[in-house]
Amino acid sequence: MSGLVLKLAPKERVLVNGAVIENGDRRSRLSIMTPDANILRLRDAIHPEDANTPVRRVCYAAQLVLTGDIDPQEDRLPMLRRIEDLSQVFTDPDSRTSLAEATEAVIQNNHYRCLKALRGLLPREDRLIAVAQT
Repeated sequence: MSGLVLKLAPKERVLVNGAVIENGDRRSRLSIMTPDANILRLRDAIHPEDANTPVRRVCYAAQLVLTGDIDPQEDRLPMLRRIEDLSQVFTDPDSRTSLAEATEAVIQNNHYRCLKALRGLLPREDRLIAVAQT
């Protein structure tokens, strides 16, 4: 995560290695220089009750690693299995690229990048669910 730049809106909150940090009254920009820092924008956080679809559940699991609630080493194999399960449904080239990036991120213990890659699948999942319900 070396060199990650966070641009924060006024009063925006971010979780950094378990500590909630709130921005002041003005926009700001933070450079995170520590490798392997666990970062989560709280506005992007998935609440437990919202983890109600396959992609959201995998995103939530990655988020729990970032918040320190799950050990990344213990969750590596289950996370890779969850991503593999998603690959059975998301077969288009763009989705495959996102899933490959998420897989590589887990292998490299970069759950922020994993979460970012998986979040890109949320609009596709929403469309698939909407079509299935009609």
